[in-house]
Amino acid sequence: MFVFNLSSAFIAFFAVVGPPKVLLSFARLAGTRSTRELRRLAAWSTVISAVIGLVLAYTADAVTSLFHISDQSLQLAGGVIFFIYAVALVLGVHLGAGGDEEDEHLRNPMVDGLRELLLPYIASPLAVTAVLVASLFKDDWGWRTTVVGAYVAVVVINYFCVAALAPLMQRAHRTSLEVLSRLLGLLLAAVGVELFLNGLAGLGVHMAEGH
Repeated sequence: MFVFNLSSAFIAFFAVVGPPKVLLSFARLAGTRSTRELRRLAAWSTVISAVIGLVLAYTADAVTSLFHISDQSLQLAGGVIFFIYAVALVLGVHLGAGGDEEDEHLRNPMVDGLRELLLPYIASPLAVTAVLVASLFKDDWGWRTTVVGAYVAVVVINYFCVAALAPLMQRAHRTSLEVLSRLLGLLLAAVGVELFLNGLAGLGVHMAEGH
């Protein structure tokens, strides 16, 4: 049976909201913003993302109880979502890549940047799903603290990657990021399948074990 531990939680977070996806999102903003603005935007995005992850991890039980969702249902849904997103990554399709470039921009560059990063990074539906699934895997506050630690570690890595590479983003080619995204897609697909199977097992559906 699949065991959701620190390493698998970190891999899931790294795949759905890690540097490959975040750098692609920031690369879209680099053409109209200075290096200083990109770093400030990365700092604010990191803080907001970490706070959202922390709140979700510690209120996962309340959220699922409010919507009458079982842990198994969330695992099944999370497994399907992860798998679909992973297949899209492998095929080079970017789901939830942000708004249309022709959308009206706000006067404040910082607020405008945060708005563009809201769905792909700050409040990514995939990240929300990953945090909820990971937090509910064990009914233990220590485990939820571990989940928060893994999530915050990923968003902090994101910040340092953006801060270090901000001067190069305007000239960098996206091919290397695309390749890394596709490799992570393979890992995320496996995590999605395992989560789905674990949800089935929780409902009493037992799979035959290989010999």
